[in-house]
Amino acid sequence: MTNRRTASLTVKSVRPMARGGGRAQRCARGAAGRRGGQSARWRRMMRLWRSALLRELLLLGPPGAAGGGAPAPAPAAGTRRLQPPFAALGASPPAARRGPAALPAARGLCTRSEGALEEPGKGAQAPSPTPGEPPADSGHNNNHGGGSKEMAVGGGGENKIKQGLLPSLEDLLFYTIAEGQEKIPVHKFITALKSTGLRTSDPRLKECMDMLRLTLQTTSDGVMLDKDLFKKCVQSNIVLLTQAFRRKFVIPDFMSFTSHIDELYESAKKQSGGKVADYIPQLAKFSPDLWGVSLCTVDGQRHSVGDTKVPFCLQSCVKPLKYAIAVNDLGTEYVHRYVGKEPSGLRFNKLFLNEDDRPHNPMVNAGAIVITSLIKQGANNAEKFDYVMQFMNKMAGNEYVGFSNATFQSERESGDRNFAIGYYLKEKKCFPEGTDMVAILDFYFQLCSIEVTCESASVMAATLANGGFCPITGERVLSPEAVRNTLSLMHSCGMYDFSGQFAFHVGLPAKSGVAGGILLVVPNVMGLMCWSPPLDKMGNSVKGIHFCHDLVSLCNFHNYDNLRHFAKKLDPRREGGDQRHSFGPMDYENLQQELALKETVWKKVSPESNEDISRTVVYRMEGRGEQN
Repeated sequence: MTNRRTASLTVKSVRPMARGGGRAQRCARGAAGRRGGQSARWRRMMRLWRSALLRELLLLGPPGAAGGGAPAPAPAAGTRRLQPPFAALGASPPAARRGPAALPAARGLCTRSEGALEEPGKGAQAPSPTPGEPPADSGHNNNHGGGSKEMAVGGGGENKIKQGLLPSLEDLLFYTIAEGQEKIPVHKFITALKSTGLRTSDPRLKECMDMLRLTLQTTSDGVMLDKDLFKKCVQSNIVLLTQAFRRKFVIPDFMSFTSHIDELYESAKKQSGGKVADYIPQLAKFSPDLWGVSLCTVDGQRHSVGDTKVPFCLQSCVKPLKYAIAVNDLGTEYVHRYVGKEPSGLRFNKLFLNEDDRPHNPMVNAGAIVITSLIKQGANNAEKFDYVMQFMNKMAGNEYVGFSNATFQSERESGDRNFAIGYYLKEKKCFPEGTDMVAILDFYFQLCSIEVTCESASVMAATLANGGFCPITGERVLSPEAVRNTLSLMHSCGMYDFSGQFAFHVGLPAKSGVAGGILLVVPNVMGLMCWSPPLDKMGNSVKGIHFCHDLVSLCNFHNYDNLRHFAKKLDPRREGGDQRHSFGPMDYENLQQELALKETVWKKVSPESNEDISRTVVYRMEGRGEQN
């Protein structure tokens, strides 16, 4: 049997007394308590509790060290130890809950738990009494027995003045990465960071990376970080870094997952066939050998493989994005006065309207032209274009979003079909009153000529996957209504005449473009951009379609893959049913408390022989790794 270190918590319950005799008994017990010097007993218990805790802390090694330190000394008789010994990361001791007045002023030290300690299924316990005061016989807690409960934790109030009972997140992170060493090589920290999926260029880590560069320039040992220097570098981004190293992102084993992505990329690379679009002359200049895949998760984990830094035009991939902008600004009801929601079953550039003389949906050319006319009505084209570009930059987390004037000119000169659609829409009065149709078509061609890379477009897709929040900036860009409607239409209408087949086999919202891009969204998980110029007869990227099929064949990302009794596929998401943020908002204190309560079990055990069985219940906290 391995060494078991425990901390006990006593919960005393006062059973209801009969009338008359019960009152006399309570009076006699209270008088005896006063005569016996109740305050003196509390002080004596506190001295014993402090000395036991001090001996325990002195005997322990640093958190995360191998072996976890020496065995803890037995508690003195008559005391109950609340704090268990520090073990590894995530096993620091919880302290008894205190009221708001007991909050520490400094962020780096926490002396209380965010939530009261509980026995599973029993609910929160009452706060522990303050030293020097007798345990209160309060009647405010409604228990099953009709009496009141209190914690006899000798010294819980000492948390108010006893600093550092919970180690700081910075310390925990240092010990996790250092693995028993006194210093961390900078390259080891950067390598470990990248293995989580975070990049050093992540905007959320700017303060950390700036401080790291400054530290390396100003210290004599520029390649090693001791604990103080490490804490100085990471303290401004400690919550994000702690979540990353604790594998609490949506894809915890990111390295394994990206190895699968690389395999799928190589498999799709072998696909031949297809033809680069040439009806827009500028598009025909792209090499058919270009092939890239980038992904960004809702936690900002990034991975790219292939030609992911080559700019290309969004073309039809911009349609769901400008529809999202229109709904975000104007609302669903207004937008769908002018455009429908149904798949057309026809080619994307057909001159055809529904029975109400409206375009079938925003993903065909007719619908996209009408949506273009709704954005920033009354402004000129320059103001409209700047407005949309600002939106695109926010969705891409300020990564590359450009404009290809050559493609714009080429598309306008060869856009007879779109001009025909525009005049047809004008005849059918599909535009808002006072719309300049020719100016709207120019604006439409401009938006199709917006340039992205696979990397920046993957962040746009991840913004949709993340409910409208950009994962790498944390900024809300789109309303929930806009995101939901956009994903719905991408799912049903986003892949030209292949939309039904794609929904059937892949089961994810997506939008393709004639430049060879496929914008793919896995809701609540990630966004991807696949790009390869050769297109099939439906106008979709040959390699991109193959990659999407293989991805869903491997992983349970299809909308209906998680039904009961289905064959299990690879699930790269965190398993076990944990919520992403099970302890409320992930601020510093909440995360510190989660680490303190990690891997603990409150177990009901028999009371000690000298305890009154009728009044005392003892719970013992044991680390999972210490149980036999």
